Amino acid sequence: MLIRYFAAARAAAGVAEETVPVPDGATVAEVSDLLAARHPELLRVLTRCSFLLDEVAVRDVETPATGSMLDVLPPFAGG
Repeated sequence: MLIRYFAAARAAAGVAEETVPVPDGATVAEVSDLLAARHPELLRVLTRCSFLLDEVAVRDVETPATGSMLDVLPPFAGG
């Protein structure tokens, strides 16, 4: 799955995007755990992030991560 990081998530991961193998049946929460294991600095950011799965907002992190792309979006300031 292609993972794209934005703002503080990008800084914490140290990359803008990467391809991560995701087990069949994994949820968005489980993918988040995989990302934290790959990039320990992300842990402090991920708890506040929202996610887009194939450009659709994820309202429940227990949603199956069946898409091909996950965007990791930390809170943004501004207007």
